[in-house]
Amino acid sequence: MSLLHDCRIVFMGTPEFAVATLDYLHKNGCNIVGVVTAPDKPAGRGMQLSESAVKKYALENGLNILQPVKLKDPEFLDQLRSLQADVQVVVAFRMLPEVVWNMPPRGTINLHGSLLPAYRGAAPINWAIINGELETGVTTFKLQQEIDTGDVLMSETIPIANTLTAGELHDQMKLIGAKMMYKTLEGYCSNTLVPVPQHKMMDYAGEIPTAPKLTTDTGNINWESTAKKIVDLVRGLSPYPTAYTLLDKKKLKVFRSSYSLTEMNQSAGMYQSDGKTYLRFAALDGWVYIHDLQLEGKKRMDIESFLRGYRFNNADQGV
Repeated sequence: MSLLHDCRIVFMGTPEFAVATLDYLHKNGCNIVGVVTAPDKPAGRGMQLSESAVKKYALENGLNILQPVKLKDPEFLDQLRSLQADVQVVVAFRMLPEVVWNMPPRGTINLHGSLLPAYRGAAPINWAIINGELETGVTTFKLQQEIDTGDVLMSETIPIANTLTAGELHDQMKLIGAKMMYKTLEGYCSNTLVPVPQHKMMDYAGEIPTAPKLTTDTGNINWESTAKKIVDLVRGLSPYPTAYTLLDKKKLKVFRSSYSLTEMNQSAGMYQSDGKTYLRFAALDGWVYIHDLQLEGKKRMDIESFLRGYRFNNADQGV
């Protein structure tokens, strides 16, 4: 019998990304004594209460659920303490106060979507692709007060293909991370895994890249950038929140694109189309071709479908 059958674990997470880890731990016999997730929120046209992906999974599998509004609420802290967890596992939750992360005797372990200390922050998957990285990874580490700075337990590298989107990397990463969290708990709870301070993990000659929260401005395509940078931005924000530009004064979301380098004599942001097979925008050093898009007020579609039904104000003009 695995040591993890005896180790009391509280799991904390909210979105679908976290479900993969919870599912893997649960199906492999971990003793999940409680699941902490976000409160139900109004959603949709009817504003009916919507449950988090983690809560739905916990309900389906008969797991004990806690949904605190405030993490310092005395009632919640009493409930959490009563679970007598040996260790807490956090995947895509929210920032924890010290009274929570420091509660179990073995502390709290977090799963992060990068090779720490690179890409600390809220959007590591997106920024690694936006910045044109050739590889990233997942890291498990012990929580401490300053965000994403705790000692590393395990990490695994993931290559980034030059066409990979953030959504596709997300789906790869959640499965790799789930298995790594299980291995981490095995080693950590058996005292065979030694935490390593982050300053010993990676040597950057320059500034360590970070992963700040995405804003609306992040997705606004600057056509005076290089074509590759623009395509990397599109990949890094696809399928959500998406890169965007203007087409005939309407917002155009871009989900997939490619580029062709050439000496440019067009102004940045000028677009051309044959009305059948391509729509391309002029960048600093080449053309960016749009393959998958959504025009304001319309559904998402491939470029050929879009062009069959669209009439340009001017098929060779700027945004």
